[in-house]
Amino acid sequence: MLAGFLVILWIAGGASRADVSGQVVTRFFAWLLLIAYVVLSPRFDWRRVLPVAIFVGLAILVTAIQLIPLPPAIWTSLPGRSLFVQAAEIAGQPQPWRPISISPSATVNALGSLIVPVTVLVLAANLNREQHRRIAGFLLILVVAGCLLGLLKFSGARFDNPFINESLDMVSGNFANRNHFALFIAIGCLLAPVWGFRGKKVVRWKAIAAVAVLPFFALLILATGSRMGLLVGAIGIAAGFLVMHRAVLRELRALPRSVAIGLVAGAVVAFVALVALSVTLDRAVSITRAIDLNASEDLRRRALPVVLDMIGRYFPIGSGLGAFDPVYRITEPDRLLKYTYFNHAHDDWIELVLDGGIVVALLLAGAVLWWIAAGIRAWKRPETDKFLPRTAFAMILLIMLASIVDYPARTPMMMAILTLAGIWLGNASPERSQQGIALPA
Repeated sequence: MLAGFLVILWIAGGASRADVSGQVVTRFFAWLLLIAYVVLSPRFDWRRVLPVAIFVGLAILVTAIQLIPLPPAIWTSLPGRSLFVQAAEIAGQPQPWRPISISPSATVNALGSLIVPVTVLVLAANLNREQHRRIAGFLLILVVAGCLLGLLKFSGARFDNPFINESLDMVSGNFANRNHFALFIAIGCLLAPVWGFRGKKVVRWKAIAAVAVLPFFALLILATGSRMGLLVGAIGIAAGFLVMHRAVLRELRALPRSVAIGLVAGAVVAFVALVALSVTLDRAVSITRAIDLNASEDLRRRALPVVLDMIGRYFPIGSGLGAFDPVYRITEPDRLLKYTYFNHAHDDWIELVLDGGIVVALLLAGAVLWWIAAGIRAWKRPETDKFLPRTAFAMILLIMLASIVDYPARTPMMMAILTLAGIWLGNASPERSQQGIALPA
């Protein structure tokens, strides 16, 4: 059921906008699978997913509280609401009861989106360690499938996914946003070495396939045009080999010294040559965009002071989760007006603090502290039981870094990946297993 849900998210869960049809599809199947599981499953063990369940539960609680109507006397005293008070006075209308969120419909949508991580939590709660590893292997398959779709777009094929608001002229695979797709590939860069070198006895063809697929991933990241993709892709490759460094070194030491040095040098030279060829042929759009970047023309940088000012205006209560678009329009200066709209702050850390105020800021701080503590435990785990938690630690790091300049965790697909990574990092199952990540038959 979890693998099937991931397929549904791969198809229809690559967009964050509330008005795309993919949101209806993903949430319908999330509720369907959740109800089916509750009806059919004989048990549910919260202990295996408790840390992530606490954070998801708190997120649901905070979002729901923002929808509770408040009496006028309280609501008008909240920071940032003076404009609405003045508008009612000018119109001669009495102040109604209002919720904390300035845009309740947007916050309702934010609350509804949390059904995706809830469903992933429930479906993953009773999986054993080997089944979690199979899910990790299946996730790698989905990344490869997304890359093949991206390759079709790169070759000029005009494939229009009816479930997402994609741009047909961008290499974005199964996502609407090229930055989100580049992050998805970077996660594949992390998972590939873990899959290829996992196990006491490494299967040679898996190791070769894992190394061979990395240049393919890297070239597609270059083709996406994502500048952050360059960073998270490089970190993903490095982290994958760092997690599996003992197994990689063990395999290299089993070879004659000259052969091992030749293989490593040849792989590095081939990788660099492919990247250089991509740049020479003007196919490395990410590098081109990074070189040509003009900070004064980058709307994200120009809007940052406005967003920071908005945080001060609505702090400590916040403007409402998911309400950035209408709230930004209230403050948007004339010099930043464009034909297109500024849908997000393009820094999810800042936007969440703007939306949720001090409560969400504390929740984010708690999540980061837990991630650090759990990561320390993961890196201290026994040699036979460290790979999935360490991989999950790196996965969350990639998503956190990408969220500095974008909003990947607002897409259903990335919500599910983040939830799974949290479960793996929090030691989803007490069972011990020596077997590696297995690809489904």
